[in-house]
Amino acid sequence: MNIDTSLLLKNMDENPSTGPILLLTQLSRLVSRRSTPELLGQTLKELAALSFLRDFDESTQQALTDGLCIDANYCVLLLNDLEAADYVERRRDPLDRRRHIVTMTEEGRRALHRAEAAQQTLEDEILVGLNAQERSELAHLLRKALDGHSANLQANEVAASSESVGS
Repeated sequence: MNIDTSLLLKNMDENPSTGPILLLTQLSRLVSRRSTPELLGQTLKELAALSFLRDFDESTQQALTDGLCIDANYCVLLLNDLEAADYVERRRDPLDRRRHIVTMTEEGRRALHRAEAAQQTLEDEILVGLNAQERSELAHLLRKALDGHSANLQANEVAASSESVGS
């Protein structure tokens, strides 16, 4: 597979007007184009969903939607595909019948393991310019940014809820 060299990241010092968001966008495009279903055995979004379920074991459908930063309707379609492949199971929450609980199956765990092995090879190719410590720091900083965004969203939701109660 040929890599579109127009997407390769330039040294930040060469183009100081390119901020982190644009660099993340370029890197995201490169990863998305290289993470084909043929390579992974599934789509990148399916890999993300299975990774989330591995990390959070049993999850509500809403938590999965929020955790993956996707639309609720798209989450249903994604789960339909994962369920059809026997990678996940959905069941009603016995405490709240309006909610669905999602769990990964053993087949889903095997598919995740295969996809992550393929993704690791791709990660090694794309992040070749970073050593192990730099990769770890990059992952840490990206998690920190996402956690900060999530905390900000939650604070805004609490503030909006408080305002509507006071009205």
